[in-house]
Amino acid sequence: MKTSLFNYHLPKELIAQTPASPRDASRLLVYFRKENKISHSYFYNLKNYLKPGDVLVFNDTKVFPARLILNKKTGGRVEVFLLHNLGYGKWKCLCKNLGKTQELYFNDKKICNVSKAKENWLVKFNLHKKDFDKFLQDNGQTPTPPYIKTKDSKLIRQKYQTVYANDNKKDSVAAPTAGLHFTKKLLKELNKFGVQLEFITLNVGLGTFMPIKTQEIENHRLHAEFATLDKKICDRLNKAKQAGRRIIAVGTTSARVLESASNKSGWLKPINGWINLFIYPGYQFKFIDGIITNFHLPKSSLLVLVAALIGRQKTLEIYQEAIKKRYRFYSFGDAMLIL
Repeated sequence: MKTSLFNYHLPKELIAQTPASPRDASRLLVYFRKENKISHSYFYNLKNYLKPGDVLVFNDTKVFPARLILNKKTGGRVEVFLLHNLGYGKWKCLCKNLGKTQELYFNDKKICNVSKAKENWLVKFNLHKKDFDKFLQDNGQTPTPPYIKTKDSKLIRQKYQTVYANDNKKDSVAAPTAGLHFTKKLLKELNKFGVQLEFITLNVGLGTFMPIKTQEIENHRLHAEFATLDKKICDRLNKAKQAGRRIIAVGTTSARVLESASNKSGWLKPINGWINLFIYPGYQFKFIDGIITNFHLPKSSLLVLVAALIGRQKTLEIYQEAIKKRYRFYSFGDAMLIL
């Protein structure tokens, strides 16, 4: 299947630069698969499309300020993008403006050594964990996709984070953006209504920004990301599934964890490791019954996952409808609910 089949034209003015305020004031397009029907609403009306017993599964990972601006001994500027914590002060990272292994500095103080690894770079900080955490919080920048042009770092740090992000799971370089629409008030309202809320974890990697570059979809290899789904949550989700209750993934990251953890019979097993399940048309979903998601970039693995659920042609039809109705797209944009 040609990757070019998942292309579409989006007017630049529809790329959201800031989130809705409040968060749940974003618009919501609802697509009912059985009826082949579209409804237009707002995210704060989400409850109107759910029923008691439905299960929403969230990704509770937290974005950390992964981008650091450091200096060479000569004073030259170096951008270090932290990718994965290897422990003991070591990180896998990306670097710019760096030619070889060398020491890097911050405010004239040596902060780390960087050396070339197989695919990326390896950085070793000379700070104890608490000192490093404080250094990162004080001086790191929250990474955002290149299509977000705002330079307001305070707004980005506050808004490019879900309200339910777990402080103990600060390992993502990108937000699970479908969750950005939820407010604490809305979560309480849904819980009171009888919707079951479950939280799993996928540490979102840099690859989530990357378009599919192969000519054929089938030749694309999805980047690996670390997932956690413990037994207690598995048991509750399996029980809900057996009872015939709808399992609705909040975001493509949650969807991929659930589908990776599910066997052919639709039974979840715990995960604590790396996953790289690439879901594209032809895939048979084993566990989820619906999804809440944003409007994604052309030729992206996220758009392809949505197409696997409702079909390529229908996905592009819905996107054209959203463009016609002037929905806002991408990370800070509006949402879609597929049931």
